[in-house]
Amino acid sequence: MIKLFVGLGNPGPEYEATRHNAGFWWIDALARDWKLSLAPERAYHGLVARAQIHGRSLWLLKPQTFMNLSGKSVVALARFFKIEPQEILVAHDELDIVPGEAKLKLGGSHAGHNGLRDIHAQLGTGDYWRLRLGIGHPGVKSEVIHWVLKKPLKEQREAIEDAIVRSLHAVPALVAGEMDKATLLIHTSKPPRPKPPRREPGADGLPADNVPA
Repeated sequence: MIKLFVGLGNPGPEYEATRHNAGFWWIDALARDWKLSLAPERAYHGLVARAQIHGRSLWLLKPQTFMNLSGKSVVALARFFKIEPQEILVAHDELDIVPGEAKLKLGGSHAGHNGLRDIHAQLGTGDYWRLRLGIGHPGVKSEVIHWVLKKPLKEQREAIEDAIVRSLHAVPALVAGEMDKATLLIHTSKPPRPKPPRREPGADGLPADNVPA
């Protein structure tokens, strides 16, 4: 079961709307769902909220250490409350997934993500859960740093937000430890297919498409 939900990002208004902060967006959405407010906790180097679900304490965390020191915050809270790596879920931006999709996985490499890299190092293991929120890839490796630290286009941000909303449906399964069910919910929750463009009446000598409202 997941006891600690972590969202990765960079603190400060200049980073708030950048792709690298997709994990922060996810935690904010979960906090809204649970009607919680995150507050600064110096001991854990982050913004923290505590929830009581079925008599158990669950934690939400947004590290305020900047991305490359995320592990400092995660480990401080996890060790104090004796939370095991397999009981941690880290939501983060993922270059290799298109905006509008999300994937759940346990373990694996950090794949060059500086937030995951530090969590790996601080925990001493990669065996924690990750919720990978697709932000897409710029197509050129040299542009990755600029890409993640820029705001997504409006339609990309909307697609990411939609994926966040859909992935929240899996939270009860994550809390219950039903990881197969959570994985199925997240992986089969695809963005709706866009409607075909309407044809103007008579533009091609044919009547306009009858598209339902």
